[in-house]
Amino acid sequence: MEQPFVINFPVSRSSRSENPPSDIAEIREMFREMNHRYMVYEPPAFYAFLKRTMDISAALIFILVFMSWILPIVALLIKLSSKGPVFFVQKRTGHKGREFDCLKFRTMIVNAEADTQQAVKGDRRITPIGRFLRKTHLDETAQFFNVLLGDMSIVGPRPHMLYHTEYYARLIPYYNLRHEANPGMTGMAQIKDYIGEINEERELRKRVQWDIYYLKNRNIWLDINIVLTTFAQVIAKGFGGLFGRDKARPAA
Repeated sequence: MEQPFVINFPVSRSSRSENPPSDIAEIREMFREMNHRYMVYEPPAFYAFLKRTMDISAALIFILVFMSWILPIVALLIKLSSKGPVFFVQKRTGHKGREFDCLKFRTMIVNAEADTQQAVKGDRRITPIGRFLRKTHLDETAQFFNVLLGDMSIVGPRPHMLYHTEYYARLIPYYNLRHEANPGMTGMAQIKDYIGEINEERELRKRVQWDIYYLKNRNIWLDINIVLTTFAQVIAKGFGGLFGRDKARPAA
């Protein structure tokens, strides 16, 4: 039986402060502890086969049943709202750091900062129809094509643009461990409400923490739970946003 591959990192020990630990200190301590005992979990072969089978089945069903009528309607609305292509194609970081073309329905006017500047609240680049697509997450349904091609999975760490991958890898310890699995349309961080704009380092660290938690515990039942939770959250947020009842992100 193959032994799990152990990732060892050099440890630099520093003197502990006597001040009460802050949230950031606790997260850093968590990463230091992972340095000693983290092992990349290699799921059994049947899990990878079953997960890929579920990905292909879900992608085909959505594309054939829903995308066949969603695509022409959304494409028409995008074309009427602004000049530019229907799809926004962006290079993102995938499994083992491999680059791939990530698809989304275009929600912004064509702009030079699209590959370096993330969308923020009240972003003037977002078109009226783009605001609706983002609120309902319909813009990301184009990624079912990425799932079908094998670049993405239904569940996994969300892929980041290349610029952010390079920047975050320098900022956050063990950030690149996220790339030990195919990126996903949704994941643990997303169902914990860490989604969208990243405003501070602590928030990014929490996302990485939940991504690594998924990598250590991934199994079919966890994947199904994430999918069902995501579906429930999208419905709740979509209707809440349309009727002005959006909930704020929790502090934890």
